[in-house]
Amino acid sequence: MRWAFGCGAWTPGRAQWLQAARCVQSEEKLRIGQFVFTRDAKAAMAGRLMIRKVIADTLNIPWDEIVLQRTAKGKPFLANDVSSTFPNFSFNVSHQGDYAVLAAEHSHQVGIDVMKTDFPGSGSVEEFFRIMKRQFTETEWKSIKCVDSEWTQLHTFYRHWALKESFIKALGIGVGFNLQRIEFQPSPRQMEVGKVYKETKMLLDGEEEEGWLFEETMLDERHHVAVAVAVAIEKPNCFKEKHSHYISGGAADQMPTQFTFLTFEELVASAVPLLPEDPAYWDSFISKQETPSRQGAHST
Repeated sequence: MRWAFGCGAWTPGRAQWLQAARCVQSEEKLRIGQFVFTRDAKAAMAGRLMIRKVIADTLNIPWDEIVLQRTAKGKPFLANDVSSTFPNFSFNVSHQGDYAVLAAEHSHQVGIDVMKTDFPGSGSVEEFFRIMKRQFTETEWKSIKCVDSEWTQLHTFYRHWALKESFIKALGIGVGFNLQRIEFQPSPRQMEVGKVYKETKMLLDGEEEEGWLFEETMLDERHHVAVAVAVAIEKPNCFKEKHSHYISGGAADQMPTQFTFLTFEELVASAVPLLPEDPAYWDSFISKQETPSRQGAHST
C-alpha cells in the first residue's frame, strides 16, 4: 500500500474534526490535541487514521479492535497478534508540507518520508546548508551543489534527506545514527511527477548495500517521497557487516506501487467510533493558528 492524503488542503469543519477525533485511541487524540498549529494537528490526525485504515482493510481486524502502541523510539506498531497470518507486516507514516503519506508491506520492513522543497524560514540557503553539513557525505554534497540554482540545490537536498529518513524509519532506531555512514546515489537525476523510480542505490560504510530497495516519487512539483523496503530475509540490521540472504522474487522484483490519493470520506469509510464526541476538542482546534509566521521567508 502507498497512500497519500492532502492534509494541507483539508479544512475540516466541526463534524469532520469531531468524527476523526472519535476514531483514534484516546492517547493519540490527546497527543494530536497538544499540537500548537492546526497544520500539524491535521497531519498527525490523517496519519493515525491511515494507519488504522490500512490495518482494517489489509488484515481484516475490526477498526475498534485495533490496538496501536509505540516503541521506545516512538515508532507506532500493531500490538494485536497477527504472527500466524502476517508475521512480517510492517507500516510507516510521514507528514510534512502539504501531505501525510503511508507505506505498508506484508512481508518486508518499510520506512517512508515525505519532504517539501522550500526555502529556509529564516537565514540564507548557504547558512542552512552549513548547519546540515554533517548529515551528508562529501559525495552527496557535491551532488547537491553541482548546480547554480539555489532552488534546485534545495530540491536535491530534500530528495537526499527523504531517502536518509526513510532508511532510518525503516530501521526504527530514531536519532543517534551517524547519517554519514549511509550515502545515496539518486537515479535518475530528474524525476517526473507521479512516476515511481527504484534505481537509487545506497552505500553503507562505503559499500553498496543490496539488502534494500528505495522507491522514489514526486507527489507534485515540490513534494518528494522516499520509501525504504528491506528485502533481506532476516530482520534488517544496519550494524551487521553484510546481509547474507535475500528474498528472490520479492520486493526487488516487483513493479513499484503508485500512490493512491485518499479523500477524507475514503479515510474514514471503515471507521468505527472509539470515543464519545468531545465538543471542547473542536473549540481547541479552531483556536489554534494554522502555521507559524515565517520571518525572512523566500517565495517562488
